Amino acid sequence: MQVNYKRYGLYLLRYQASTPILTGVGILLASMGQWVAAIVANLIGGLIFFWVDQFIFTSQSLAAQWEVKEIITYVDYGRVARGYRLVRSGEYDRTHDREPEFRCEECSQKKIEKLKERWVKIH
Repeated sequence: MQVNYKRYGLYLLRYQASTPILTGVGILLASMGQWVAAIVANLIGGLIFFWVDQFIFTSQSLAAQWEVKEIITYVDYGRVARGYRLVRSGEYDRTHDREPEFRCEECSQKKIEKLKERWVKIH
């Protein structure tokens, strides 16, 4: 399984943000009893954080975007088969590329690693 570290990091921050909110609600409702306060605090947390979680796990701005074509000629060695190309990822954007370069899955992954290495050197 590949981990999207941007999503994972945002999720961890979101998880930590829930603690003070739910604690505050629990303190305000403590006079109603611990069980009632916990239930209401969790309902309020669910109402708030459902939307935050939905953004984290479905946002296209946090994911690499790929284009896949079934029959394409690979740019690296001319074989005709299913081809992949990375369209957008972070600052890398080839959305309007006039001559897109498709590669096999293995070569596409190698290109991603090169982009990551270059990004680390720049930043």
